[in-house]
Amino acid sequence: MTDRLPHHLRSDALDNRDRILDAARALFATEGLKVPMREIARHAGVGPATLYRRFPTKQMLATEAFTDEMRACRAIVDEGLAHPDPWRGFRLVIEKTCELHARSRGFTEAFMATFPNAIDFVAERAYALNSIAELAHRAKDAGHLRPDFVLDDLILMLMANRGIQTTSEAARVAASRRFAALVIQAFQASPQHSPLPPVARLAPAAPRKAR
Repeated sequence: MTDRLPHHLRSDALDNRDRILDAARALFATEGLKVPMREIARHAGVGPATLYRRFPTKQMLATEAFTDEMRACRAIVDEGLAHPDPWRGFRLVIEKTCELHARSRGFTEAFMATFPNAIDFVAERAYALNSIAELAHRAKDAGHLRPDFVLDDLILMLMANRGIQTTSEAARVAASRRFAALVIQAFQASPQHSPLPPVARLAPAAPRKAR
């Protein structure tokens, strides 16, 4: 029995960790980083002590929870950099980045926050921003990106994209795609006003008048 106990404990610990991360991802996506740690513990079905033992701070939890999003972010900018047409590559980055962030409100907060103890997270963010800056430089040289574009405009875009309020993730993603199309036209040196994606209905339907 003594030989089985350590393995059983390790299995339970891994299960708890997975449940905590699943709960954190779900709540961060809908509520953002403001969600209390106790709420995450409750959704994970563990006690607060177990949560804090695994993740002493919300920064550590968010860093671990958004590992997949950071990898996806790197893949997006790498795809943009590899595109032979820098303007198309830049557009691709804008479109896919907006959609990635639209799927999780918390990821945008984490991406723009300063996590001094999360070295890997900071390094990935710096890589993404530096890569986009390089892609923007190429697009400017090609004459397609407006010359006054600065990287702060990208941060402004992410902040605005995060502000999209809808009743479902699907509606939020649809609205984000339209927003990205508008942003791309604004960034273009000579806008051609391509057709926009379908409108996402954000305003509630007008109430019918009583007869």
